[in-house]
Amino acid sequence: MTWVTSTLVTDATDTTSPSESTTPAFRYNARLANEIEARWQQYWDEHHTFEAPNPVGPMAEGFDPTKRPLFVLDMFPYPSGAGLHVGHPLGFIGTDVYSRFMRMNGANVLYSMGFDAFGLPAEQYAIQTGQHPRISTENNIANMRRQLRALGLSHDPRRSVSTTDVDYYKWTQWIFLQIFNSWYDEEQGKARPIGELIEAFEQGMRAPEDGSSWDELDHVGRRELIDSYRLAFLADGTVNWCPGLGTVLANEEVTADGRSERGNFPVYRRPMKQWMMRITAYAERLLQDLDALDWSESIKLMQRNWIGRSTGAYVTFTADAPGEPEGTIDLEVFTTRPDTLFGATYMVIAPEHPALDDIVANAWPECPDTWRGLWGLERSPAQAVKAYQDFAAAQSEIERQTEGKEKTGIFTGAFATNPVTGQRIPIFVADYVLMGYGTGAIMAVPAHDQRDFDFAREFDIPMRAVVAPTDAWCAEHGVTSDAPADAWPEAFTGDGALINSRNDEITIEGLAVPDAITAITDWLSAVELGSAAVTYRLRDWLFARQRYWGEPFPIVYDGDGLPVAVPEDMLPVELPELFDFEPRIVGEDDDSIPEPPLARAEEWVTVELDLPGDVRGPGAHPFRRELNVMPQWAGSCWYYLRYLDPANADAMVDPAIEQYWMHGPGDSKGGIGGVDLYVGGVEHAVLHLLYARFWHKVLYDLGRVSTPEPFQRLFNQGMIQAYAYTDARGVYVPAEAVVETNGEYTYNSEPVDREYGKMGKSLKNIVTPDDMYRDFGADTLRIYEMFMGPLDASRPWSTADIPGSHRFLQRFWRNCVDEDTGASRVVDAPASPELRKVLHRTIDAVQRDYADMSFNTAIARLFECNNALTSEVQATGSAPREVVGAMALLLAPLTPHIAEEVWARLGHDGTIAYESFPVADPELLVDDEVEVPVQVNGKVRGRVTVAANADAAALEAAARADATIAAQLDGVTVRKVIAVPGRMVNFVVG
Repeated sequence: MTWVTSTLVTDATDTTSPSESTTPAFRYNARLANEIEARWQQYWDEHHTFEAPNPVGPMAEGFDPTKRPLFVLDMFPYPSGAGLHVGHPLGFIGTDVYSRFMRMNGANVLYSMGFDAFGLPAEQYAIQTGQHPRISTENNIANMRRQLRALGLSHDPRRSVSTTDVDYYKWTQWIFLQIFNSWYDEEQGKARPIGELIEAFEQGMRAPEDGSSWDELDHVGRRELIDSYRLAFLADGTVNWCPGLGTVLANEEVTADGRSERGNFPVYRRPMKQWMMRITAYAERLLQDLDALDWSESIKLMQRNWIGRSTGAYVTFTADAPGEPEGTIDLEVFTTRPDTLFGATYMVIAPEHPALDDIVANAWPECPDTWRGLWGLERSPAQAVKAYQDFAAAQSEIERQTEGKEKTGIFTGAFATNPVTGQRIPIFVADYVLMGYGTGAIMAVPAHDQRDFDFAREFDIPMRAVVAPTDAWCAEHGVTSDAPADAWPEAFTGDGALINSRNDEITIEGLAVPDAITAITDWLSAVELGSAAVTYRLRDWLFARQRYWGEPFPIVYDGDGLPVAVPEDMLPVELPELFDFEPRIVGEDDDSIPEPPLARAEEWVTVELDLPGDVRGPGAHPFRRELNVMPQWAGSCWYYLRYLDPANADAMVDPAIEQYWMHGPGDSKGGIGGVDLYVGGVEHAVLHLLYARFWHKVLYDLGRVSTPEPFQRLFNQGMIQAYAYTDARGVYVPAEAVVETNGEYTYNSEPVDREYGKMGKSLKNIVTPDDMYRDFGADTLRIYEMFMGPLDASRPWSTADIPGSHRFLQRFWRNCVDEDTGASRVVDAPASPELRKVLHRTIDAVQRDYADMSFNTAIARLFECNNALTSEVQATGSAPREVVGAMALLLAPLTPHIAEEVWARLGHDGTIAYESFPVADPELLVDDEVEVPVQVNGKVRGRVTVAANADAAALEAAARADATIAAQLDGVTVRKVIAVPGRMVNFVVG
């Protein structure tokens, strides 16, 4: 490409000069930067510069098998109507710098960008404006594409996808069918096709777990049995119902204070049948495979805690039913401390526990009034329990488990028998026990669990110590070692020897906790009262939303009301056109349910299909479509796979292409494979990342992908934060209009308060990249954001600091180009030895820093090198070609537009993007001279410069020859000289 001076256009925008008349025609200002950037962006588009070839298929042109495949991925954004603010591109710029650097080092880099475009915001906007969400979504995507292109990101545009594209969500639906048509074989430890399970039942190789016979079941019974094994299944359960959004939410989408993460609406617990994903089947694999991933320990810990593996035992208590003999109902609990079973003095079950209806007493037995709780003083046990269930339903699971929360509960009027003591203990219902965790029932050992201790104190329940507290604990808490647990100020939760733990058949007294756990678990198993077990905090994934703007399920319901998969050749199931998206509720009070908007598409809801296996016989029969849609997470679970082969109409991805980019069998990553570098926010640790890993593992089990994990290396970028300002009413005011005077802040001459945090439209502190492009150019924005600090650290935005980055580019440009004439200042004369040494040390350091994604330190090195170049230009009037060319190559990943321009002005054709990254000369990295400190009696008194290889004698001689040191030694006796070559000299005098 030839640089043409006649294409320069005069513009009034100039950040360095008060008027156009005083601005040199070829100064690197916003006008020139914008022109250069637009020209090179057009060049990259026209020449398909960043299109990465596949090994096979329609994108195979130019494929070079000798190049290393490198897949660099950003967590793709939601196309907001507000567009990007300057905080959004932080990670994108970082991945672009790394991608460009690796291309210059010979890698075949796959780097693209798509859009996570289904979801509530577009639908909420449609409700407010009447505009169809597809229109607003596509407009938002177009705007964001423009903003990202202007940033100079080296994406392969052919690979971009949007989750709302019909050609894309066809394959989201196809993946759902793979999951729906699979079951998890515990013996083999992997998912298998559901047809293999049916065959096992038909051949008698497997029997229903309830003891029935496959042959005795009718077709509905068989269907229901098979459906109960599927990885995608329908289930009745208590869900998070958000009336404000008109939909149910997954646990991960509810905040700690019981509100929706999106929109901050109240969330309530209520029963409802919903689609679920059996992610719990993969809990152990999701946990164990974390060890093989190059992720931060903090993210791994978040996933480990969310999965929540616990080892312990199941224990069976027998409960009484009203009017029945004692012990007619089994209540199973899970405990991580079966050794404390002798100390269980009451039980607690979740408000949603199905056994409640069977055990609640008809009348209050003799018990303290406190056991009846606030809800029970004037009611029967059944009425009191029902009131408490309503109370608990108004809280989220996270809210119910909050530490320090006031303990509430109510006695059910029923008792259970402790299997080791034979004692009848009261059964309470309390909100801090969750039906989804463990069995929904716990044995409470208040002497050794603080939560149980607090509850027992609140309700006057006796305590029994079964682990001897240490002498130190007793002394610290002011109790004697033989004091009863009821006299303790808090629970003793430490380790110690077991006490008060024997019956006629077993004793564990005197054993340490680990030995006691083993002994009691073995005994429980032997007498069939319990068994060793592993449980997980992870719950099955709630996978349905009562909204419109999402992927339709490829499911229909037959005449028996059972779900049937749509045949794959009938995909995609497209969304019908609707213009009424308002959430509606059918029914009143507790019986109300959300009406999915798709129910209003009456012609779409019912479909005539001729499906194999229909018991109604051959021919077309009516089926009813699933009216819910998939959650927004569905499309983001697999988008990285579609980048690999985006135009494939016959498959999700060609196997050869998938294996090439994901590094399948035989890869260099210990067999784990996956995306080489994935950059995104820490906020997705237990949402997108966990869901995507689950989907990928199912596809791996079914042979659809070649790696067991999707993302080998994960890097979490920090956030760009900003100040926001509120007036006396607490209302946010435009940050750009706030005036600071002597540390005080005003808006329209009225004082305002300043706060620090995120950028956001509601906070009125957004700075858009469009503003930065206009005022400084994209290269300046890129270098500023990379220079603000380490990429993984949060940092404050300061528009006032941007001119410093801009001036660096101006100085580099001025070293290469005469600002008045546009003539080149580059000459073929060699650089001075000093400048050449600075250059090669810069090359060496920047090479390492780019590879480590330490872009801020690389920029600091480039500043130093440019300062050295500036000094030589000022001294000689010209710039050495060897330095300018190397500097252009060093800057190419970071500020690609100006690098391309300078490279072209050096006489090179084409793009700099695939030029080899410079290599430092090792000889120029070695110091010829070193400066060493000279001490007198251990205190530094001067410094001398000596040859790098100077021995101890030469070092001492140089120090004695220094005038300052000579003066220090004059008239004193030197008792000892310590000379360490290259390090220091110390004269010991006295």
